[in-house]
Amino acid sequence: MECLLDIPFTLDETALLRQLHLDPDSVDRKELRELIELAQEVGKPKAAYAESFVDRRDGDTVEINGVAFTSRTLSKKLVNSWRVFPLLATCGHEMDEAFSAPDDMLKEFWWDTIKAHLLMAAIKHLNAHLHHKFRLGKTAQMSPGSGDVDVWPIEQQKGLFALLGDVEQAIGVRLTDSFLMVPNKTISALMFSSAKDFRTCEVCHRADCPSRQAPLNQKLWEEMQHE
Repeated sequence: MECLLDIPFTLDETALLRQLHLDPDSVDRKELRELIELAQEVGKPKAAYAESFVDRRDGDTVEINGVAFTSRTLSKKLVNSWRVFPLLATCGHEMDEAFSAPDDMLKEFWWDTIKAHLLMAAIKHLNAHLHHKFRLGKTAQMSPGSGDVDVWPIEQQKGLFALLGDVEQAIGVRLTDSFLMVPNKTISALMFSSAKDFRTCEVCHRADCPSRQAPLNQKLWEEMQHE
């Protein structure tokens, strides 16, 4: 596992005001600015990845570095790929440790939005690093639990973490008993070379998902249901 710990980020106050629909002349601006300053002081977005290899494919099962995953979509998407990159990107556990306002849902929402910006900085930094270091061309990604429930079950998050190693010690990300990640602004994925861009959202029917990165591709979803 390789870790990226010194990831730079910037927080644009004007952009955040606009995103949060806050009046620049209101008292809210001062309170948001205080949160931005806190995040800039304590925020440490991080990422981790590993270079892994497909051992075998057998129907809907794919074995990567000795870890077996069962997903028809994943198996089909990896049919021409032998090298994959399990990865994590996170806003950093420091953000959870530095701020908590359980009685102020509005500020909690603002802080969560700021955390999302740190996560995005980590994602962009990790993607740039991987493409530069490994001279990758076009890539696609799949994430356990993203997409319809049977596309790649969230329970297989455990296998993805196993490919990386002790990520809690390395970058402060832990997996709960229900296979959710802490901090909440963390993403996990398997990146691989692909002739066509692909995100698991393309085979997901959850129309109201706030994390959607691509529209549903019904034709692709139907293709994934058949051999």
